[in-house]
Amino acid sequence: MSHILVSNQQNIGIVGAGIMGRLLAWRLMQSGHKVTLFDKDPIEQGNAAAYTAAGMLTPFAEIESAELLIFQMGMRSLQLWPEWLKMFNAEVGFYQKGSLVISHAQDKADLLRFNQQLNYKLAQDEQVKVRLVEEMERPRQISHDELFELEPEVASRFHEATWLPQEAWLCTKCVMKTLAERLLEEGASWYAHKAIEQLGENFVQFGRQRLEFDRVIDCRGLGARETVKGLRGVRGELLLLEAPDVNISRLVRLMHPRYRLYLVPKGRDNLYTIGATQIESDDMGPLTVRSALELLTAAYSLHPGFSEARIVESKTNCRPALSNNLPQVRKSNGVLQINGLYRHGFLLAPAIAEEVCRYIDQGDDAKSAFESLFQFESFQENFV
Repeated sequence: MSHILVSNQQNIGIVGAGIMGRLLAWRLMQSGHKVTLFDKDPIEQGNAAAYTAAGMLTPFAEIESAELLIFQMGMRSLQLWPEWLKMFNAEVGFYQKGSLVISHAQDKADLLRFNQQLNYKLAQDEQVKVRLVEEMERPRQISHDELFELEPEVASRFHEATWLPQEAWLCTKCVMKTLAERLLEEGASWYAHKAIEQLGENFVQFGRQRLEFDRVIDCRGLGARETVKGLRGVRGELLLLEAPDVNISRLVRLMHPRYRLYLVPKGRDNLYTIGATQIESDDMGPLTVRSALELLTAAYSLHPGFSEARIVESKTNCRPALSNNLPQVRKSNGVLQINGLYRHGFLLAPAIAEEVCRYIDQGDDAKSAFESLFQFESFQENFV
């Protein structure tokens, strides 16, 4: 993809520079649009949910508990990420080594249910069924011997697993930093440390300044709560551990009575991210003792080497979710609103950016394979 000047080149203001805002800005600039970003945080860091995400690109693992739309969009993003990362020309810790889903004996029923849901929902998607047959190594249950070949240290405590070979993960901080660098290099304007007082179809206002645009897009997540009906926060908590006695190279999900624990290797310095609690709360406070105990106990039960691990960092944040936990693109007073990415920011952002860019380039004549993403009638009539 290179810069392509479109016939309706626009001057676009994007409010909110999390992963959705940055990736959309970059994609729009590749189509030849002029982009200005606004954010309340500095460019190099901030409180966006993206900074506390684990960066998992795991559509198969999510299919058990999420709608089919999440899986379908996640599969598209899984295609787009490697293509776009090549264009970034930077090391962002992208690993496509697959993931393992495991359970202790007492939670085996949860693993069985996961496998049943995975197989059932995959069978509902004809397009993916064809691709699995023609192109992909299929998700499957594997024996202890196969598990040992993939992850010997996991096999020391677990005797079977579900293998999801297509899944991947990336370094979220690296991606956010690289996107900022590329946007500025390619000429994006960026207003950091700006509290937006008002925005409309063709303007953004902060302080005594009011900037005019052809179009304004709101990507603020929970920052848009006053204008997005039903938006709520879902709290997530995670830990960064330094564990020199652990040698695991793939993403691992462990069945847990309350949530799905994940272990994400950082690929360097014996570092692992573990998470994630999922609490219906908009509390942005520090990690709780209960959550820390649950996460650390689960990590130790996965591998004894975590007993001597050092806690490098703890993180908490709230993810923006709508009532159905699905992403939506809406219009409010002419402003295009993208919100509700919930726990799936990095998994969904490329697919959403692609669809929104297509809509901006083609208008109401645009078509999309994701039937329920756009929540305005003039566009839904053209879905295929």
